[in-house]
Order: sequence, then structure tokens, then C-alpha cells
Amino acid sequence: MTKTLLSLFSSNQPLKTPPIWLMRQAGRYLPEYKKTRSQAGSFLELCYNSELAEEVTLQPIRRYQFDASIVFADILLIPQALGQKLWFEEGEGPRLDPIQSADVLDHKDLHKHLAPVYETLSRLSKSLPSETTLIGFAGAPWTVASYMVAGRGTTDQAPAKALIQADREKFINLIKYLADVTSDYLERQVYSGAEVLQIFESWAGSLSGNDFEEFCIKPVHRIVKTLRDRGIRVPIIGFPRATDYDLSTYVKETQINGLSVDQHCNLERLAANLDKDIVIQGNMAPEVLVAGGSNMYSEIDRICNMLQGRKHIFNLGHGIVPQTPPEHVADMVHYIRKGHK
Repeated sequence: MTKTLLSLFSSNQPLKTPPIWLMRQAGRYLPEYKKTRSQAGSFLELCYNSELAEEVTLQPIRRYQFDASIVFADILLIPQALGQKLWFEEGEGPRLDPIQSADVLDHKDLHKHLAPVYETLSRLSKSLPSETTLIGFAGAPWTVASYMVAGRGTTDQAPAKALIQADREKFINLIKYLADVTSDYLERQVYSGAEVLQIFESWAGSLSGNDFEEFCIKPVHRIVKTLRDRGIRVPIIGFPRATDYDLSTYVKETQINGLSVDQHCNLERLAANLDKDIVIQGNMAPEVLVAGGSNMYSEIDRICNMLQGRKHIFNLGHGIVPQTPPEHVADMVHYIRKGHK
């Protein structure tokens, strides 16, 4: 059967019904995920248990027959693979021992440490339905570096910005190092079965102007160029969340094939300015999915109608949240696939 989502990138025409998948579609809103997570023991143990990671990746596919499946992993596995201590505080999120320089990192065991992720992809390439596209991913260097320098997620990425002010060259070197390591990681994901790649720039909105160009655009372009130079031809989706930067310029300068946009993006303006070959992914607010009902149907209509005539993947503007009723996801998929309004 045709892999609808994958074929969208090579097609000259949009599809009448957009392919569907959701960021964090394998997660805490599903009772079967909670059961498997408990079996694994911890979030990190689940990431590194290929059999269980395969299982939670398959769970939303079984329920909803999404058009794509994204491998279950985390953007902070790379810092851990480079020797930085990583752990998760229950109810608070990730914690790392803060660093200030790439000099303390070591990539010699990168692929050995991340072998379980490659194994999960390899297993999924065999166990997914034949029509389901397999997506691999990584965090963009600016976002990952922000966590590495702060030792945790922050609202304004102030620790990373302080390091930029104190020693810009040192931070640039860290970003370049992460771009090169991420290229190696994504290349190996493709060899393990990934058919599309997504680069998550969760903290894009905290930079502007020259800093955005230096720390968001250049590193992503470096990754894309490295992969293309190595013969990797799979589509690459960028997700520069919450940025005010001109997105058509971002796409052109990074050379990505698809653009994932958050719920605050002006779709009408984006569709008018973005090259028609670029796939747009998004962008319903996760809270709309939580509420469900007529407001959700209206929002689906608005997004799909706004992007009519464009190559479009239906997704959320950010990851699905734990309080989402699973039946609302089923309603969303059914409504889109029956043709909405």
C-alpha cells in the first residue's frame, strides 16, 4: 500500500485528505502507554528498552491508524550519549549536570549508547503497517544546548544566553559540535529504517535577529547539508516553534522539505508566502483537542480549508497533552478522513 505521508513530499499535487499524525502521540493520555511505562520502570528505561519502545510507538497506530509513527525516544538522549549526566525528576522534567563547553563532551561511544534507538527503528520498520511512514527525529542544536547549559528546561533560556554574552565563540563551538553529532545520529536513524526526519527547535521563539540566524538557522542548515552530502535523501521537517522570524526565509536558508508550525502561526500569510513544494505540518492547538466537540470540528475545518491546495500534514501545534481524552483523538481522525467541511 502507498505510504501517504511519505509520498506527499515527492508529489506535485496536494492530497484531498491530509495525512495525520500527532507529536507525542505515544504518551500519557493512553492507558496502554501508562501500563507499558510502569513495566519499563522509568521514562529513560523505556527509551532504552527497544522492545517496549517499539510497543508504545505502535500503540497509537493500532488505535487510530495514523499515517505516520514517530520513534519513541527523547531529544536529550544525545547529551547523555556524550557523557553528560541526565535524569528525570517526577513531575518536573529533565535534569542534567550543567556544562559550559563542548570540551567536556566525548562522542566516541555515541552510536553504542544510542544503539537501542536504532534497534527500535529497525524493529518498527518491520512491525508497522505497510502504509505507515516511520519518522525519526532529534532536537535542534540550540534547543539541546539550552538544556545542556542550564541543566534543565527554562522559560527564557537565560543561562544559554548568558554564556553567549560571556563567550560567544565557546557557545558557537558547542552548537557546531552538536550539529555534527546530530547529523551522525540522524544518518544512523535513516540506515535503521527512518523514512522521514524531524528536527525539533522547541526554543526557537527565544531568539531573534542575528542570534536566530547564528544559532537556529545555521546549525539546522549544517545538519541538512551534511546529510545531503552523505547521500541521505529522506524528507526533513523543521519545527521552529513560536518564532517570529520569517518562516519562508527559515525554510529557504535551512533547505528543509517540510515546515511544522505551532498554533500561533498565521496560516493564511504562511500559505501565501511559502513555496508550494514545501509541505506544511500543523497546527491545531493541543487544548482544542482536549476540549473536543464542535469547536474542534470548526478548527479542523479552518485549518484544512486555509491550506486547501497546499501539501499539508495535519498535526498539532505542539505535543499532545496528558489530559487529552483518547476518544477525542478518534473523533478528530474520523472527522478529517470523512472529508470535514
